[in-house]
Amino acid sequence: MEETEAELRRDLAAVFRAMGELGFTEQIAGHNSMMLPEEATDGEAMFLINPRGLHFSEVRASDLLLCKLDGTVVRGEGELRRVAFHIHARIHLRHPGARCVLHTHPQYLTALSLIEGGRMGFAHQNDMALSERIAYDDEFGGIALSEEEGDRIADKLGDRTILVMANHGVTVVGPTIHDAFDELYMAEQTCKYQMTALAAGGTLRKLPEQFRMRHRGPWSDHFDARLHLDSWRRRLDRAGSDYAQ
Repeated sequence: MEETEAELRRDLAAVFRAMGELGFTEQIAGHNSMMLPEEATDGEAMFLINPRGLHFSEVRASDLLLCKLDGTVVRGEGELRRVAFHIHARIHLRHPGARCVLHTHPQYLTALSLIEGGRMGFAHQNDMALSERIAYDDEFGGIALSEEEGDRIADKLGDRTILVMANHGVTVVGPTIHDAFDELYMAEQTCKYQMTALAAGGTLRKLPEQFRMRHRGPWSDHFDARLHLDSWRRRLDRAGSDYAQ
């Protein structure tokens, strides 16, 4: 079980580094969490999350806090941000299948959240898989500093895996770290393609409805999510990164 936690820490730290390189962050804001298997925590629900104050590009596996769902820090140095607690703990509580929760402000999905009625089009081939997995929160509820706002966000997510949050950013969830990361990557890339096409003055060419997938299960059922994260870990290892420490 100790190795299970250690490997989850390494995966999550690698995702922080990847997101830092990709620009999927803002200042030292943004937070990512992963539930530990309950057999590794004597049956008590606990999650890993980044402490306040670290840029994504400097998070190491050993930096991650181990916390209870009531916000108690069980292990690790540093502060659990209130916003991070109220978003992540409430999603983990209300959506047990959301083992990994990634919350950040990438450029294109965040831009979409600023547009009145902003929606992803059904235009790129990636939309075949994404279209039925995105929920939209069109009601900015202020900074998440209460359980009530955390619950509201969790309820807006519903049974989807991506939540575009009005005037804010995006939250992506999955059963594993690699599922959530690959889906976030795909959603942000696809949004970039669509925003670029629209900025060029074009009209999106809609895909035929027959190609719309209605898959709500793990993202990796259809995409090489684990292989994608493994490739990032190899890149980081070759570059001499200390993410795994």
